[in-house]
Amino acid sequence: MNSEVLIIGLVVGTVNYLFRYLPLRLGPTRKQAGLPRGKISLLLDSIGIASICALLVVSSAPEIVHNPQKLLPTLIGFLVICGYFYKTNSIIFATLFGALSYGLTFKLLMILG
Repeated sequence: MNSEVLIIGLVVGTVNYLFRYLPLRLGPTRKQAGLPRGKISLLLDSIGIASICALLVVSSAPEIVHNPQKLLPTLIGFLVICGYFYKTNSIIFATLFGALSYGLTFKLLMILG
């Protein structure tokens, strides 16, 4: 195996770990319910939806270029993820319902088209 690949993997893994660990360790302690939250807490809350949206764009862009019929299901899935997360603040259910809406929309378009 090429040593450059191993070094890049170790560096990216270490930075990813530190990006998730350090704000929890160095950030302010959690406030009681109902009190304002700190900037670190808001940052950590937004990482989930930002990661899902970034993965959606990166993974779907090449697929949409080759198969333009997947554009509409992808957009609907993205809108469901954003809307559901905005309403419930749950990244888990937002992702599940986004994937479900993508699959149903794609299947419906295949049946109709």
